[in-house]
Amino acid sequence: MLIEELLVKNEGKTLEFKENLQSLQPILKTVVAFANTAGGTIVIGIEDKNKKIVGVTNPLAEEERLASVIVDSITPAIMTDIEIQTYHNKELIIINVPHIAGPCYIKSLGIEKGTFVRLGSTNRIADAQTIISLKNVARNVSYDEIPDLHGSSSDLDWDVIQKLFQEEAHKKLSFSNAQNVGIMVDKGTKEVPTYGGIILFGKNRLKLFPEAIIRCACFLGIDKETLHDRADIDIYLPLALEEAIRFIQRNTRLSSKITSLRRVDIPQYPLIAIREAIVNAIVHADYSLRGVYISIAIFDDRIEITNPGALPFGFTLERALAGSSRIRNRVIAKVFYHLKWIEQWGRGLQLIAKECEKAGLKKPLFEEINNQFRVTLYSTAHKKSTKNKNLKELSNPWEKTLVTKLKKNTAIGTKDAAKLWGITPRSARVRLLKLVNAGIIKQTGASLHDPQGKYVLASGRQ
Repeated sequence: MLIEELLVKNEGKTLEFKENLQSLQPILKTVVAFANTAGGTIVIGIEDKNKKIVGVTNPLAEEERLASVIVDSITPAIMTDIEIQTYHNKELIIINVPHIAGPCYIKSLGIEKGTFVRLGSTNRIADAQTIISLKNVARNVSYDEIPDLHGSSSDLDWDVIQKLFQEEAHKKLSFSNAQNVGIMVDKGTKEVPTYGGIILFGKNRLKLFPEAIIRCACFLGIDKETLHDRADIDIYLPLALEEAIRFIQRNTRLSSKITSLRRVDIPQYPLIAIREAIVNAIVHADYSLRGVYISIAIFDDRIEITNPGALPFGFTLERALAGSSRIRNRVIAKVFYHLKWIEQWGRGLQLIAKECEKAGLKKPLFEEINNQFRVTLYSTAHKKSTKNKNLKELSNPWEKTLVTKLKKNTAIGTKDAAKLWGITPRSARVRLLKLVNAGIIKQTGASLHDPQGKYVLASGRQ
């Protein structure tokens, strides 16, 4: 990849800038974290905060030293690609790290303290469960395929299973063919349920997997200050899907238009996009995590559907948006596929974006936030353009406060805007993006979601 292409990006899951090679330990941690998570690129000779090109002195010797340290310090061995590139008369070292089936760790620290994974732009020590997950990836086993050795077929609610498959798939699912969808598995001389079977249909599933519920909340306004409605949906997850959709429908608007002699009701959010986002959350949630739930948060201007667990190891958001698929929970995905709730592997995020585009809505936002994945759907309120809105027509006091500030200081960041308004940085970002969409301000960072970006008045607004 060209240096210019790397410089326009911010540090994140697959990219890190380093100023020099004075300390190799942080670089080794990043190499390990990239290898365990999804691969990545380290550029040495660039200041990470402002992307100033400083270069590397004696790059050939440093390249040789770096290659030796990586080989000697990390296990299993990683075949990194190290190259030297010249940019603006400065020599840079670029380390391309592939994803490998680990766990990969620093030998001197041992597997418990030397295994790192990448969360956002930071390296984190992998906890015991994450190390187990990395081992499962190496064994090509998904978490929900693990057998519950202490369980039996009677732990599953077969009345619900058979009724659901009959109604949705028009097929009979019996004890004998339950293994075909993965909810039961042979283990030695007996047949036991898998974790996936328990998560979906276990009579006492919440004792083993208390997080296997959907938490819903509706807030007044664009932040979490005022709660309007809430529900914890703790029924079987296949049935919880419809309950979650009903919660959204009762807390969002319907508009109408007359077509010929008929009135057509138009939901605030396209139903297919909502359904697909919830299915995506259920299928891709990491049920090994404790204290984190699938959540649905409804605001005046958006819905956030969040599931525990970032993208599966070895996978990136770019690949997901391009239509590639890597299933975290094969049993749950297979059940949903047989129920015809998944049409095509890897198509979910593309379908959500397509339905929002058809409805004339702003593009949905897909993002990894620490160890969670979130889909944000924006409401029909974004459909109406306010590009020609005059500054004198600003109705909200906070809008006028910001414009006054920008006229004096010319630019402002998200944190400073949050202080100006007395709200959280996240709420401030929502407000700022709303004004960007309205054409009142524009963003000067690398992207609309660059946390280091600055906001200025749009042309003609001064």
